[in-house]
Amino acid sequence: MAGRHGTLRVFLGAAPGVGKTYAMLREGHRLRDEGRDVVVGFVESHGRAETEAQIGDLEVIPRRAIAYHGISLDEMDTDAVLRRRPEIVLVDELAHTNAAGSTRAKRYDDVELLRAQGIDVITTVNIQHLASLHDIVAGITGVDVRELVPDRVLDGATDVQLVDLSPEMLRERLTLGKIYPGARAQRALDQFFEEGNLTALRELALRQTAAGVDDRLAGLMMGEPDDSLHMATERVAVLADDDARWGTVLRHGWRIASAIHAELVALAIGPSTPAMCRHQELAGDLSARWVAVPDGSIEEALSAALERERATILVLAYHPRRRWQLFSGCDPVDVVMRRCGAVDCYLVRLDADRSRSPHGGV
Repeated sequence: MAGRHGTLRVFLGAAPGVGKTYAMLREGHRLRDEGRDVVVGFVESHGRAETEAQIGDLEVIPRRAIAYHGISLDEMDTDAVLRRRPEIVLVDELAHTNAAGSTRAKRYDDVELLRAQGIDVITTVNIQHLASLHDIVAGITGVDVRELVPDRVLDGATDVQLVDLSPEMLRERLTLGKIYPGARAQRALDQFFEEGNLTALRELALRQTAAGVDDRLAGLMMGEPDDSLHMATERVAVLADDDARWGTVLRHGWRIASAIHAELVALAIGPSTPAMCRHQELAGDLSARWVAVPDGSIEEALSAALERERATILVLAYHPRRRWQLFSGCDPVDVVMRRCGAVDCYLVRLDADRSRSPHGGV
């Protein structure tokens, strides 16, 4: 196992309760029956009897108890999994935030460590936790999902399998108490699990899975592109600024780049600031290449960066009230029109905070 990087298989769902954990456990039994060394690293049954029954006789690594404000919280004992060194480990809820005091902040950090040690991981996640879709999910559901998985994690998956259930069947399961108990189930039916929300989330999950298949097929058919093909490839640049809502602009650029299979580049012109540092972290999560452009004339810096990066599309924020004051009075669109005629511009309006949730986070 030394020197080998573990694979990652993801069971992806549109919402809680579609059967991701059940499917993961069933796959664990199948692999164990084939003679593979499979253990359960962490499974969250949420009290669902059918999920608990599905664990069956699979070997379960005991959890690690972490004291937090006078209570004990159970987390995956990643060190124990590493000592056991199975061939395959089942790890539920990839987007989970570990309790304060854990060695790593997020469960996907634990998963990446296990993979780095040559252990194959099978995991689960819902579409609303994908970082690039954060603003879309907030717009659909009115919920600001706070536990997010960077796109680079799913980009590195060997396989993403959709676990699908119609909105009608999912709402029926919720009504029967198979997802949440009592009053919580009714609140969910009226809010996040409203039929229109579920339909839209299901469409996002289907598209995400299909996009992954398209990417893998393209890689198999094209192989390594030669330089002439590289020169002809679309490239999307997103112009970074200090606005706290700039993540919306970057996600818009990511969706354009994903749709046309283009590279995504974030251009940071000017000095580094705390806001820019946060934006750079988000760019990394979305697999966007961060390019720090040297200080100087904004007009010269922007046009030179677009030419150097061979950008064909520029995505930038439009601030109706502030116009272009963030760029010292320079109008980036005007620069592009006058000096970079081959570059198309997309403006993302930021006069309203569309990511704010009226219902709290999940």
